Amino acid sequence: MKRLSICLLLLMAAFAVTPVMAGAQKKADKATAQWRYDIEPAGDNARQGTAMIKVWSYSKKDKIAINQAAKNAIHGVLFKGYGSTKPMVDAATAEQNKAFFDSFFQEGGGFRQYVQFTNNGAVKPTDRIKIGKEWKIGLVVVVSKDQLRKDLEAKGILKKLGYMF
Repeated sequence: MKRLSICLLLLMAAFAVTPVMAGAQKKADKATAQWRYDIEPAGDNARQGTAMIKVWSYSKKDKIAINQAAKNAIHGVLFKGYGSTKPMVDAATAEQNKAFFDSFFQEGGGFRQYVQFTNNGAVKPTDRIKIGKEWKIGLVVVVSKDQLRKDLEAKGILKKLGYMF
């Protein structure tokens, strides 16, 4: 009987925590929709076809900023560019394919397959900065930019690089 009551108590606690975590993710997605981040090259030692970049994400909770870093990195490569590298997608193409990109950047969307965290997503102490009431978190990630471009070309979102010839 005691085991049953303990199991029920643990089950109830799990159900109580799940909505809180889902609410935090919804807030993170809402904050990400504003696309507040900075992106910069992080070195030349990435494999060919990939880009090693550092993305700085902003959030009131540091864990949310860490979770959103992958999404911000892909968004930066696609729409913002980094260093001397131009963005892959121009504003007109982004607007024409808004529905695709909205689903692409949803939690569980396709963006995750193109990004990997270095150091297993661990943040260096110097890359965790408190600014007022929010955190600025810097993470180095590797983006498979050639594979991303190839897949977007296959879906008809981007034109092939040699389409004019």
